[in-house]
Amino acid sequence: DMDVAWELFFRDYLYYSHQALYLFVEEHRSSHIDALSSINIWFPKGVSIKLKSMINILLAHRVLRHPKCIRDKRIILAFAAALASASTGNYACHAFPRFSSSASQNCHFSISRTKEESIMTEDAVAICREAIHAVDPIVAIRRHVTIPSKGVLRIDSEDYSAQKFSNVLLIAFGKASSAMATACLERLKEDEIWRGVPIEGVVIVKDDHGTEEELDKLKSVGKIRVVSASHPIPDQRSVDGAKSVLDLAKKASADTLVLVCISGGGSALFCEPQSPLTLKDLQDTNSVLLGSGLSINEMNVIRKRIETGKGGGLAVAAYPGKVVTMILSDIVGDPLDLIASGPTVLDESTPQDALNVIQSNPILHQQLPHSVVELIKQQAEIQNAETFSVDTKAFDQAHTVLVGNNQLAVLAAAKEAEQRGYKSVVLGTRMEGESRHVAGVYTAIAKHIVEEGGYPVAHPPCALIAGGETTVTLGKQSGKGGRNQEFALAAALQLQQLGLRNVVLASVGTDGTDGPTDAAGAVVDGATVGRLSGSATGALQQHDAYIYLDQIDESGHCPLIKTGPTGTNVADICVTLIR
Repeated sequence: DMDVAWELFFRDYLYYSHQALYLFVEEHRSSHIDALSSINIWFPKGVSIKLKSMINILLAHRVLRHPKCIRDKRIILAFAAALASASTGNYACHAFPRFSSSASQNCHFSISRTKEESIMTEDAVAICREAIHAVDPIVAIRRHVTIPSKGVLRIDSEDYSAQKFSNVLLIAFGKASSAMATACLERLKEDEIWRGVPIEGVVIVKDDHGTEEELDKLKSVGKIRVVSASHPIPDQRSVDGAKSVLDLAKKASADTLVLVCISGGGSALFCEPQSPLTLKDLQDTNSVLLGSGLSINEMNVIRKRIETGKGGGLAVAAYPGKVVTMILSDIVGDPLDLIASGPTVLDESTPQDALNVIQSNPILHQQLPHSVVELIKQQAEIQNAETFSVDTKAFDQAHTVLVGNNQLAVLAAAKEAEQRGYKSVVLGTRMEGESRHVAGVYTAIAKHIVEEGGYPVAHPPCALIAGGETTVTLGKQSGKGGRNQEFALAAALQLQQLGLRNVVLASVGTDGTDGPTDAAGAVVDGATVGRLSGSATGALQQHDAYIYLDQIDESGHCPLIKTGPTGTNVADICVTLIR
């Protein structure tokens, strides 16, 4: 029956073009052109040669627009021959998956972005940028640090009189350190009495993460030292910077105000190994942790055991000074003792907790430096002894203020989406898990909304907004990318497989650097994979999302989002737009 044949064709169209055809173009490449002759296209029994030919013309139009085909005419010739034989040959039936009727209704015969998708792509990127702007560290500090009256510095709800302090120590580390420290310095200079209080400090910044203006302002104060260091793997500069911070903190007396600005990335930038460990031990440990698939919480529980300044170490060094810490959180749930591994907060974890994380992961136990595992075992034994106790006096007078977090960014994104005509649905700020798996959840929600099934989350046009931080578990062979790029690539593949169009997903790191790349993340739709050359599945399996997504498609668009260093860091934002 001709109608049945057409229905089957529409349902299976995406599978034919993306699987049976692109498979050969992408994986056999021009060196294996002959393999194209074995393309096996299934047609319903009884379909006429004329109908087969019509279908093949549509498929040919789509596949031959693929960049690989355009570059290599041999593919065009081989593919034409394969289609000619497919039109008249008798092939065995394959068990191709069936798409729902709604998928067939939404099926487009073009790999180009629709007009709606082009607008949605611009919207998604703009929404992400607004979310990042909302957690600007300078704005965050100014919001919480004010001068309510002459000689009074108010930090959140606490007042500090200049008359009670003989000096100020300004300490900052993390991806937003230069901006946070500059904002604090500017506030102090606004008041003539505070301007008369001597100030010195150490600011540790990630390479290329401080603006020239910020660095110049900090360096203009003769006793503030600015140190650049490496992230995410610490280097000798990280150790030197940490020693400078701890040495400065030890100068504090009872009438010293110690202002500490901490942001995401601080664990690598503020890094002094516990004796007898070396920098090499810490570098190897960080490399293993970053590829382990552990959450940032679990990583920092281990880091606190092997470095001197973490787990409250900085607060202890600064005692009896008055320590006030301002934190820009990059961790889901904002656990203050885990952000940058909690250098000024009483440690709520124990050596035994760190040992449990290691022992519950055999691969982690095997790959971590032996010296690190042994040190943590020794600490756990001491902790388990009856004589073990924690001195809390350094924390009794310490004050900690959360000046910004992922929730602020998520709510700003939701507001911007509403202004652009989408109904915002905030899915929370606890997005965690393996990137590719979490991506599947979001595309499944999008599918449910598009199908308008029972009890829908929302009705199009809508925006699903979420925040958090996913993880990527690396294998023996890993390429170049980051958790947001992997998230987007996995979503692109799933959107394609589901046959979803007019669904656009963007995932970005608010710091502007996703993994060891210059991209913040990526924005994709249901035809992104079809517009790019190479194997998307292979790139995902090899964690090589950056290389795959760093392409210019036929419309001149690159899926990667490159913001440059933003000067802030409150974990990640995911925006899914649906029309």
